[in-house]
Amino acid sequence: MVLTKRKYGLGIWALTFGYFAAYIPYSGLSKAVTSGLLNQGPPVPVAEVLPSAALSTAAVVLLFITLMRWWRYGRKGSVYGLKFPFPRQQTIISGIGFATIILTTTLAYSFSGVSIILALVLMRAGVLVMSPIIDRVFGRQVRWFSWSGLLISLAALAVSFSSIRSYTLSLSALLNLAAYLTGHAMRIPSMTRIAKTGPRDIAFNYFVEEQTVAMTVLVLVPVTLGLVGRGEIAHQFRYGLTHLFTPSIASVGWAIGFFYAALGIFLSFIYLDRRENTFCMSLFACSSLLSGIVASYLLMWWMNAPAPNAAQLTAALLIIAALLIMSPLHHLPMYAKQLRDALAEKRLRLVTLVHENPRSVPGADAPLAASIVTIDLNSVRNILDGHKRNRG
Repeated sequence: MVLTKRKYGLGIWALTFGYFAAYIPYSGLSKAVTSGLLNQGPPVPVAEVLPSAALSTAAVVLLFITLMRWWRYGRKGSVYGLKFPFPRQQTIISGIGFATIILTTTLAYSFSGVSIILALVLMRAGVLVMSPIIDRVFGRQVRWFSWSGLLISLAALAVSFSSIRSYTLSLSALLNLAAYLTGHAMRIPSMTRIAKTGPRDIAFNYFVEEQTVAMTVLVLVPVTLGLVGRGEIAHQFRYGLTHLFTPSIASVGWAIGFFYAALGIFLSFIYLDRRENTFCMSLFACSSLLSGIVASYLLMWWMNAPAPNAAQLTAALLIIAALLIMSPLHHLPMYAKQLRDALAEKRLRLVTLVHENPRSVPGADAPLAASIVTIDLNSVRNILDGHKRNRG
């Protein structure tokens, strides 16, 4: 498989900031409503919130695609002259994976005894471990800082489990984590295979097809479980479906869904950036961890939630350290080289101008200026040639 040369841009940092800003209210509201912190009332079962949250997410995402006029990018099928979206196999797999991620992320914040930071550490560490492996499978270069980040992420996991006695990490929480990581294992390889190396239109095409599948599955899961399911969970889904516009429940669910739709759009285009997964996932994980810390302290100050403990903060800081190694810091040598090249190019243009017209230098002795500039011109060319060889 031939990979298109990567192009770097600052747009991904704007996407990362948008993701950070949307994740704070999403995670804070999800934890507050399902733990009874909101209005100091009884905890609301997450299954009662999911129907309104799912419908809100689907409505906002599909409205976004409509307003952006991106429906033209999706593949179409035709039955009796009627056109309808016709996603490919890869986007179907990716869409199901994304719907799984959405549902399990909200569930992760609903488990008793599991803080926002702990949930984030577990989910993000798993994704970080996965990212260089996927890059390696698809023939993308995995450099030293990626493996360093992997080892630090594993250390963060060990720290988070070191005070396991203070957590209530149930079997349900572990199964939810496994489902969350499975969703990523379905989504990221599909994106990498067909959408991360082509032109921008291919990314738009992939986004529209994937979101069509994901939003359909996201809505169908709670509706189906509520209509035909049995047991307490099914009853909670039915309650949520029949109280979609009840202010005490639905208003929070709609808000959670809105903020997830926003962060989901930002996240999708972070993933679809042409850089390797290890870079993109590090930005997304760092952003969500920082937002989780902010949300945790906001809940502590406004709703008397428990303060993050030392193990949680240490594990989060370790992962942030891993992300600093994997994303911004490793570019410093590249930025320094680009600056040196730019200065050398500017110097080359200057000395070339003087070499061609030594008398253009006020007060300079023309023969002496010409001889000095000739030496300087050759040295600058040698520097530039050396830099080009290093880049090659």
